[in-house]
Amino acid sequence: MHTIREKQKLLNRVRRIRGQMEAVERALEDEKECADVMQRIAGVRGALNGLMAEVLEDHIHEHVAAEALAAEQRSEGAAELIDIVRAYLK
Repeated sequence: MHTIREKQKLLNRVRRIRGQMEAVERALEDEKECADVMQRIAGVRGALNGLMAEVLEDHIHEHVAAEALAAEQRSEGAAELIDIVRAYLK
């Protein structure tokens, strides 16, 4: 799996996102102002979008655009990508 090459980098991003989610939880528990909670939620969403963008880019390079791929492999990679993007955008 190609994400193994970037495994530590991706895991670090996930851990930062987890920390951001914990900050949202603390803000709710501490009854912080709505604007503060929404800012934290927006930060989490941005971080998740960044993570998804990085993994999507890797997928495109490895499973759709790689010159060594056969046409059938490219089609499979593209179909997977379409399904994932549709699910993500719902």
